Amino acid sequence: MASKFHYKFMRWRVWVANASFKSMRLSFFPHGWWRRHLDAGHRKLIKSVFPVLVLISFVSVLLVNYLPPVVAQLPRQEIRGVWMTNNDFDILKDRRKVQDATSKLRQLNFNTIYPVMWNSGYVMYPSAVARREGIQPFVFRGSDGHDILADIINQAHRQGLLAIPWFEFGFMAPPTSELALNHPEWLTQKRNGEETSISAAGEVVWLNPFHPQVQRFITDLVVEAVTQYDVDGIQFDDHMSLPHEFGYDRYTVDLYTRETKNPPPANSQDPEWVNWRADKITAFMIRLNQAVKSRKPNVIFSISPNYYDFAYRFQLQDWLNWIRMDIVDELIVQVYRPNLQSFISTISRPDIQEAQRVIPTGIGVMTGLRNNPVPMQQIQSQVRATRERGLGVAFFYYGSLWNYSSDDFQERKAGFQALFPAPALRARIE
Repeated sequence: MASKFHYKFMRWRVWVANASFKSMRLSFFPHGWWRRHLDAGHRKLIKSVFPVLVLISFVSVLLVNYLPPVVAQLPRQEIRGVWMTNNDFDILKDRRKVQDATSKLRQLNFNTIYPVMWNSGYVMYPSAVARREGIQPFVFRGSDGHDILADIINQAHRQGLLAIPWFEFGFMAPPTSELALNHPEWLTQKRNGEETSISAAGEVVWLNPFHPQVQRFITDLVVEAVTQYDVDGIQFDDHMSLPHEFGYDRYTVDLYTRETKNPPPANSQDPEWVNWRADKITAFMIRLNQAVKSRKPNVIFSISPNYYDFAYRFQLQDWLNWIRMDIVDELIVQVYRPNLQSFISTISRPDIQEAQRVIPTGIGVMTGLRNNPVPMQQIQSQVRATRERGLGVAFFYYGSLWNYSSDDFQERKAGFQALFPAPALRARIE
């Protein structure tokens, strides 16, 4: 969108400049015309007015040259979000606690929640797709048997909050999940044959993002959720990717060899090997975006990756290219680090600035873990640095807004209230 506006703007700028120079040459009059057809009085009038016309044209060119790109003037709806994770399940399963949570977030001038919908190889709602693949022998339901995802979406909307379900695990799953056990042919592996890696969620396997059956499964899950629920968007994070060590399974090796006439390099970070796999993931994300938009054109296609250099080199996630290809509507970059200077350096990267010029962009800020409390002072300094750069913010995660800290609850609440003293609701696009 930005490039189209800028292109038209540039063409108009060139047209004004050309018109100005044509005026100075009087090339719009046939040679000798004004002497033959105008009397001396008219010729004198034109001569007196002409310098003014030239000056107006010249000033127009200068103004156009020094105006910022149109996209920079488009209003941005500031992201003020929070993820709700499996660690928040005691809240998510209780209607009254969900009501209290959404009400509290509205009072603190938040505007978006990202409730988990895909975690550990299971979905958080009754899913025909999951049953089809034999991975949902049970359904996560609320304390009175209700649909958890439907309830949190409805209650968020009552408070004027956007609800963007979070497809947390992406291509990742526990090795003991029904998904991994039922579909071993869907898994990829390292060059030495190992199928697992260690993540923040513990030991995991990785679904092969190049396998057509895996792509169909993920697409069907996402489309099902978007179609079945009144969502405002869908979000994919740093697990909609593949660690660079993987991709040496038989299916991928055969595909790469067939397309390039060479076997995959032994070095998993070989530039061509990285680029080939990243391009395949990008091609899938394009198709996934098309599948989502064909059902709900206005739904927000959100991503929450790591900063670009890391995401591309180590996770084969070329998210900056996704933005340039206009398949991303919102970006939140995860920057979970306590050191303020390191934090500021990361959020000031040119890839984030480029994204910020074209789509709503925010920074993921850590508010604490069970074994890693984060003081309010750190949260405030990071949010201040983020907002000074015109960026939104999303907190990881809801429960740690209040818990896992030596801060008093009322002090924490007052601290968040001070961060956002005025409302900034995001408009729903039906």
